[in-house]
Amino acid sequence: MSGQRSGSRRGWGWHPLRPDWARRVVDATPVRPGDLVLDLGAGDGALTAPLVERGARVLAVELHRGRAARLRERFAEADVRVLEIDLTDLRLPSRPFRVVANPPFAMTSGLVRAVLTSDHLLSADLLLQRGAARGWVERPGRRRRGRRVALGMRVPRSAFRPPPRVDAAVLEIR
Repeated sequence: MSGQRSGSRRGWGWHPLRPDWARRVVDATPVRPGDLVLDLGAGDGALTAPLVERGARVLAVELHRGRAARLRERFAEADVRVLEIDLTDLRLPSRPFRVVANPPFAMTSGLVRAVLTSDHLLSADLLLQRGAARGWVERPGRRRRGRRVALGMRVPRSAFRPPPRVDAAVLEIR
């Protein structure tokens, strides 16, 4: 993940989702109490918080040491495990799981491919650049391993702080 260790938010590709939008994204998912959910690129826990409120068991993956420490502290009493690792080093669970994530935009292609190839994936809701999400939906063979890939809710730039240069959308994998 070259370029992701710089100190700036842009260097990390980090665009945190506002809490109101994080709740909207989680509310649109099929996550149920007790589900194992991966929050990939968890940042400050914008998505982790509504997932915990929904009763999910969350695996929050965050490479940035300071943010990972704050996640551990913030969710110390919740069913949240924080992994301080690079997403490229993550091994997906060998039991049923869901993904609800706002990953770094630079990680999109590899992350979507990894999720699509997992035999244990129940669903994924990935917040991506709108053009990238649309590209995954429009690719030939959009049903992969029996899964449907669809464009979910549109998320405007203003839903993030700082805002990225482009709007986002949720890529739904079912």
